[in-house]
Amino acid sequence: MPENMSTPSPVDSFDYRGYLLEPFGPIGIISHTSNEAFVRQVNNILYEKRLLKQQNNYSPYVNSAGYLRRDFTISATITRFATGEGKVTLNQTVRGHDIYIITDVLSHDEQFTLSGQPHFKSPDDHFRDLLRIIMAVSGKARRINVIMPFLYEGRQDHSITRESLDCAQMLKDLYNLGVANLIVFDPHDPRIINAVPLMGIEMPKSAYKIISTLISKNPGLHINKDNMMIVSPDETAVSRAIFYSSMLELPLGMFYRDRDYTKVDDEGNHPIKSFRFLGDDPKGKDILIVDDMINSGNTMIRTATYMHERGAGNIFCAAPFGLFTDGLEPFNEAYKNNIIKQVYCTNLTYRPKALLDMPWYVDVNMTPFVARIIDALNVDESIGKLISPIEKYDSLLGQVRIEELMG
Repeated sequence: MPENMSTPSPVDSFDYRGYLLEPFGPIGIISHTSNEAFVRQVNNILYEKRLLKQQNNYSPYVNSAGYLRRDFTISATITRFATGEGKVTLNQTVRGHDIYIITDVLSHDEQFTLSGQPHFKSPDDHFRDLLRIIMAVSGKARRINVIMPFLYEGRQDHSITRESLDCAQMLKDLYNLGVANLIVFDPHDPRIINAVPLMGIEMPKSAYKIISTLISKNPGLHINKDNMMIVSPDETAVSRAIFYSSMLELPLGMFYRDRDYTKVDDEGNHPIKSFRFLGDDPKGKDILIVDDMINSGNTMIRTATYMHERGAGNIFCAAPFGLFTDGLEPFNEAYKNNIIKQVYCTNLTYRPKALLDMPWYVDVNMTPFVARIIDALNVDESIGKLISPIEKYDSLLGQVRIEELMG
């Protein structure tokens, strides 16, 4: 039996309204970036999950056409011309299918030839390819869903001066092309949903899987207010830190950036004059620093260094997306100097092999979660408990408390 999979109950074939959950259509999963290995794992987990249901006579619809297939993936070919223009060709039928396009706009290991020179695909290139796939399946597929773990242009979600609103326009493009559901993980600002109020947007969190992985990798970790605390590296990440703090019942600390609002730097930001820490004394406590992403990593390392210099114990860093745009060396140095112990990021986006080989890096596997979301959406099941699994947090924390009492 696959990991995290229990024998299903026939009761689960009905939602809270008492309605029988029926497939919206045969599932078709399309990958168009370097996340093909991720998509293949999702496919395998989905197959095993549905096979288990069929073997246990789980519900009346398990034998419906297309419900159980060994391979749910749909092959699509992206062609690039020498000018940089492109097209998408579907190699299998999608008529009547419930399509799930899984895209990784941050993948940067693919390239094509542009006017005789190698050109690595940027997020802009990946988004255009996504639109091409949507246009290719439109009018044939019964429903189109997009799983975009890292929200394209998610940091350009509001206008301060005369700026482009790229995220809002991207969402409108998807809606106008007929996308029914968009699934994004841990967006920088969840208020982007206001741009397309009529499109279904789900924003599941990776926090539970990160926390459970942290606990499994560190047996004996004391998760209580006397031995551990949550830290937000800046004020923009405080809502995420509050969530972790609430779920784990731990004290919260945060850094505040004191900016000089009379000046603007070359990137359009107000320069930072100083950082101030607001919170309890970290001395002797294990620290979990949480943020929505690790970009260059400078903020995360600066926060960890501050905690280390003030006598903190083990320092863990956690973020759904590990980009490491300045390379891995800053984290290597922090690890060698015992400033950080481990860094937790998900496999929702591309990670180079060099990162996976680092002794301080822990990969958080989200493929079972994504497979579960697809399985639920396909039968129009409520996914509220998947997005915010309060009961699972309580159960996990209760188990930790029992293990602490047993010594």
